Amino acid sequence: MAGPLHGIKIIDMTSVMMGPYCTQTLGDYGADVIKVESPDGDVVRAIGPMRNPGMGPIFLNTNRNKRCICIDLKKEEGREALLKLIATADVLVYNVRPAAMVRLNLGYDVVSKINPRLIYAGVFGFSQAGPYAAKPAYDDLIQGATALAALNARISPDGVPRYVPNALVDRIVGLNALGAILASVIHRDKTGEGQRVDIPMFETMAGFMMGDHMGGLTYDPPLDKGGYGRHLSPDRRPYQTSDGYICAMVYNDKQWKSFLKHVGREQLFEDPRFATFPQRIQHIDAVNAELSRIFLTRTTAEWAKLLDEADVPSAPMHTLDSMMEDPHMVATDFFQQVEHPTEGAVRNMKVAATWSKTPVDLSRLASHLGEQNAEVLAEVGYTAEQIAKLHSDGVLKQAAMPDTSEL
Repeated sequence: MAGPLHGIKIIDMTSVMMGPYCTQTLGDYGADVIKVESPDGDVVRAIGPMRNPGMGPIFLNTNRNKRCICIDLKKEEGREALLKLIATADVLVYNVRPAAMVRLNLGYDVVSKINPRLIYAGVFGFSQAGPYAAKPAYDDLIQGATALAALNARISPDGVPRYVPNALVDRIVGLNALGAILASVIHRDKTGEGQRVDIPMFETMAGFMMGDHMGGLTYDPPLDKGGYGRHLSPDRRPYQTSDGYICAMVYNDKQWKSFLKHVGREQLFEDPRFATFPQRIQHIDAVNAELSRIFLTRTTAEWAKLLDEADVPSAPMHTLDSMMEDPHMVATDFFQQVEHPTEGAVRNMKVAATWSKTPVDLSRLASHLGEQNAEVLAEVGYTAEQIAKLHSDGVLKQAAMPDTSEL
């Protein structure tokens, strides 16, 4: 495979969203990612809709550019097979609690003796230095624990706390894990030293959230109770037009002057609340409320034209399906239609980043459970007979491939 990480081998012992998103990105960038699943398989395989069992859309969209093997690590032969893979790897990524890795006899003290150059990366709920160390964690829980649900309550008309309709924590922490892993690989390549790296969800997301909302709590004693006013303004939302909605950002002084000139409201800039950036932030509720009234006076199409002419940033308010028809997305071929070997025509999202010297290749789509068992184990010395015995003994599992005659 092509890509800037060509030649890097990843053992991916992750499931659900956070870890698989991180390792898919490593695979997208060219690493050889070997996804190790339990006999039950990654739970998101079962989230539909789907054409064939075990191949749901969330799994397809977080597990491309990987080879999948299925090993029962509770059997000694399964653990031995995994250790042979680890001995040849650059990175091991897991997202169970560290105590579970210790119970499997796969803690860092064990695997680092087999492969001292290994980057042993754990992506889990909480730092192991605090009282929450042993607690399990999921995206929803961390959204609540890092004030995201409470902030949503502050801007909701009914005051009810709500989670964001996206696995936001999983993806943010997954990207942080990506950076931590690549930083560790750079250190290893300079020094020859592998290391353990922990990426806890709670602390990572706390830093992400509080970077915007620490506010006066930054200081001791506090200057206020925290919270960034612009983000918490009740009218910070897509603006309703006379026939729909549009997203617009009238932000700096140049944009404000141009916007008010184009809508014939120059006198507003004489209002102290609107005259400077600090004043607009201080009076953000009044500013957004006035903008909301202005945007009701024209159609969406009229606003799109006017905002372009005024050089004010704007964007359409898409739905999930209309985003796929966006002319920019169409022109850049972001939602590529490709043929999956068993799932037929599917939409595959491009990697947004591009490289001038090491372009990426998204030719390997998500695999069935255990689909590459034989291929991967043969690379570390297993014979066909040994692999067959591991299958018959229940150490390896492979899902039956669906009938593709009607594709």
